[in-house]
Amino acid sequence: MSEYITNIGNILSKYWKVFLIEGVSYTLILSVITVVFGALLGILFCIGRMSKFKPLNWLVIAIVEVVRGTPMLLQLYVGYFLIPQLLPIQISDYMSITIALIINSAAYVSEVFRSGIQAIDRGQSEAARSLGLSSGQTMTRIILPQAVKNILPALGNEFIMIVKDTSLASTFFIGELMTAYLKVKGNTYLTIECLFIVGVIYFVLTFVLSKLLGVFERRLKAND
Repeated sequence: MSEYITNIGNILSKYWKVFLIEGVSYTLILSVITVVFGALLGILFCIGRMSKFKPLNWLVIAIVEVVRGTPMLLQLYVGYFLIPQLLPIQISDYMSITIALIINSAAYVSEVFRSGIQAIDRGQSEAARSLGLSSGQTMTRIILPQAVKNILPALGNEFIMIVKDTSLASTFFIGELMTAYLKVKGNTYLTIECLFIVGVIYFVLTFVLSKLLGVFERRLKAND
């Protein structure tokens, strides 16, 4: 046991920048980008799924069901190999994986938005229409602001899940925490110790984020 502790101390003293600066920063940046753009795309998916225009409705349903019905790692592989071929410009591996993560997040967030919108009393929509607001104005001014407030905790949980799911991106060696683990393990040949360090970092990140989310939820309830 003392040997493990000594090895962990030696690894941290030599490679702490790889874990904390490279690994954590890449993981958080990737997670923030994924959640922000995933939420924006998720809103569009949600509107498309609730649209009365059937071709758009069917297209969005197909995308959401395919994403929710296949493993994320498979989607990352498809994004890694297919997205650069579909775009007219050359993009990095990091961007390809980010786009795949955004589409995955958007599929789940769209369902969260849809449940939040459907939870709003239909009478509010009818009242808004009776006052002369169009369906678009009713959605953007009346329904969406309330729905967003209701689903913010769920979006926070999505962010925490994405922080953990970015570990799958290490397959493509793009710089996040599990990539940092692979780098350090390759230099030290100390698998257990490196895994322990990365596990502790992931736990601290998700624990802190969950506590901050709890504080935010309590403030939202206090403001109601």
